Amino acid sequence: MSETTPNSPKHTNALAKERSPYLLQHAHNPVNWLPWGEEAFKLAKEQDKPIFLSSGYSTCHWCHVMERESFENEETAKLLNEHFIPVKVDREERPDVDLTYMTYVQAASGQGGWPMSVFLTPELKPFYGGTYYPPEDTPGRIGFKHLLTELSKIWSEDRKGVEERASKSVEKLQEHLDNENKEVTGIDPQAVLQKAYDDLSGSFDYHEGGFGGAPKFPRPTALNLLMRIHRAFAKREDKERNHESDWAMEMTVKTLRGMANGGMRDHLGGGFHRYSVDAYWHIPHYEKMLYDQGQLLSAYIDAWKLTEGNALFETIIRSTVAYLKRDLRHADGGFFSAEDADSLATTDAAHKTEGAFYVWKATEIDEILGKEHGNIFRYAYGARRDGNARPESDPHGELKGLNTLYRAVSFKKTGEYFKKTAEEVKTIIDAAIEKLIEARNKRPRPHRDDKIITAWNGLTIAGLARCGAALGDAEMITLATQAAQFIHDQLCTTPGKDLHRSWREGQRGPKAFSIDHACLIHGLLDLYEATFDVKWLQWAVSLQSEMDAQFLDKENGGYFSVHTDMPNSVLRIKEDYDGAEPSPNSLAALNLVRLSALLAKDSHKAQAEKIFALFGNTLQSSASAVPVMSMAFDLLHRGKTQIVLAGDKSAPEFQKLANHLRRQFLPNAVLLHADSGEAQKWLSQHNEALTGMKPLEGQPAAYICQNFTCQAPVTTVEEVEKLLAK
Repeated sequence: MSETTPNSPKHTNALAKERSPYLLQHAHNPVNWLPWGEEAFKLAKEQDKPIFLSSGYSTCHWCHVMERESFENEETAKLLNEHFIPVKVDREERPDVDLTYMTYVQAASGQGGWPMSVFLTPELKPFYGGTYYPPEDTPGRIGFKHLLTELSKIWSEDRKGVEERASKSVEKLQEHLDNENKEVTGIDPQAVLQKAYDDLSGSFDYHEGGFGGAPKFPRPTALNLLMRIHRAFAKREDKERNHESDWAMEMTVKTLRGMANGGMRDHLGGGFHRYSVDAYWHIPHYEKMLYDQGQLLSAYIDAWKLTEGNALFETIIRSTVAYLKRDLRHADGGFFSAEDADSLATTDAAHKTEGAFYVWKATEIDEILGKEHGNIFRYAYGARRDGNARPESDPHGELKGLNTLYRAVSFKKTGEYFKKTAEEVKTIIDAAIEKLIEARNKRPRPHRDDKIITAWNGLTIAGLARCGAALGDAEMITLATQAAQFIHDQLCTTPGKDLHRSWREGQRGPKAFSIDHACLIHGLLDLYEATFDVKWLQWAVSLQSEMDAQFLDKENGGYFSVHTDMPNSVLRIKEDYDGAEPSPNSLAALNLVRLSALLAKDSHKAQAEKIFALFGNTLQSSASAVPVMSMAFDLLHRGKTQIVLAGDKSAPEFQKLANHLRRQFLPNAVLLHADSGEAQKWLSQHNEALTGMKPLEGQPAAYICQNFTCQAPVTTVEEVEKLLAK
């Protein structure tokens, strides 16, 4: 019998043996939680009980609320333990389980979110589901205890009926999923871009930037698509519609500025919060997710290129990278998953509250900065004596008297108000930020989820590689390279092979899913173009083969989200919607088109074409919902430009050519390196056109090719520009 102490937890369940931070958060609930797996399935059949499946993640605000209200409640726990087999899933570790049952919840209720709460038969078929439930009945909403009692009663009185209805609902849902994707050919590429433009411009917020109203999400991939549309529309013969090209860019810049200046960005520590709860980019949902940082880096660097080096965008990029390096990086190179929205306001606070680490009382600011500088800082950053959250942004009054920092007034206008120059204001603000950071660092930090997730690292590798290449920043390239090496060494069963989804404290999690392969390949292709180290391209090719073997629907095309032989899989799903993360099919299509451009491999192009045909209805009717797939479709049909640089990549003249190209916005181009050595030999095996490419009269040369029909090599930046302008 284990020895207990006064500080020992009152309850300990099977989750105490798990490694997921989310599961460990629930290890001392009075609920007899089990992890998703055979033990839980066996117990459900033996005891003839339905499964209660709760899926969430460690930085989820409403997951914490439901735990506090229901899962820590002895009476509720008793109901769960007596009548159900309670199972906890970390949706970040097991996106397959979460996707399966979230698809059911959304179909059954018309909405989704986390925590996800689903009731399953012992055969794992869902028969009732929702998201967050309050502990007791509220007007229009059943309470969790009441729900448990009702479902337990229905199960005992109508078990056969419940199972029949569950089976029918799964069959109907699978039939719907199968019928949703019927092959469509003959899609007009120009019409896809026009549809995306029309949808995005129709939902654009002219006043604040962004799309739709509250809550407002960053949607970086939609911004990447708009920048591609900007470039494509500028070349149309219909000059009367040139304003659409300009407006596509205007929407992008206004949105990026709105996020940069708003409260969704952490103005002290860098990085972005998940989304804005209001339409003004003012009050955020304060959690910080790795996948947002990586994708926003990619959006900001494209905009930086198109705005000729916009200083604000570069500042945002550098502060975001600094945040990643300081707060989300493992010492050996991989990046952690997230930081929580909730934290303790003080070390002796009884409960965590959302945003506590990030918000300020006006008196705190004045005490730290002094009256004069405090007034200047508060004026510039919109901090008020009574707090700066609008009532509609804070319906529960949790931020009353508190301030979320945002750039309310420019340095120039602040200077005019206080009779100072903009430079003087900037000096004061810079010093103030350092003091506030020092004070904030004394507060209890939000919980950090230190899982390392392959997919999210892939997106971050892409963002870092692209930013580092364009800005000529060696440290950013190094961060991307070290993250890729970490995944290669630590998240594969053998280095580079048999990829896993996650890693924590020296142990790998479940096998990787299609989204992990797609995101990592995406990152590796960008890393190859940023470094010209062929090993990253070679690994990407190997991973694509692994992805095809495990997830490809060889008959109908497209990729399943889970392995083709995955046990206990109730639904077979092929995702296409590009939400907070790109879908595996969208990103796979983009990767395949890029690989076909890099390696001249027809099989990659054919697989991409099957994806486009499979999701053709979506491309035609809802292109803005699949921005990554729309970009891939455009890349395939607009024509792919290969730019091959031949020569010693360490030579100054070579670097001059490479750096110039990497600073350009070239959405339809891929970069390759002919080094006259083993790398070129390997590339030539896949692409004969590279065989004879070499420096010109001892000078590094650029070969500009369209589908590997190449023009005569050139050696200067000016000559490259002339060829690209044709």
